[in-house]
Amino acid sequence: MSNTAQEIYSQVVSNLSATERLRLATLILNELVEQNLSITEQSDTWTEQDQVDLASFSLQYAASIFPESEQTV
Repeated sequence: MSNTAQEIYSQVVSNLSATERLRLATLILNELVEQNLSITEQSDTWTEQDQVDLASFSLQYAASIFPESEQTV
């Protein structure tokens, strides 16, 4: 029997009291922490090239707002 999270929520979890839903959420989150699961999507991480691009853009922007003709203290 394969259920999606939405089906389980609709059929079971939504019928629980607020206290029981919080208890269930705590159990689920604690289990995930114990398993040390990495749930970060690869697309959400910065590649080395992303970091280089950001640094390059930042330096170019700083150069454009602080021209060399101005002296900074």
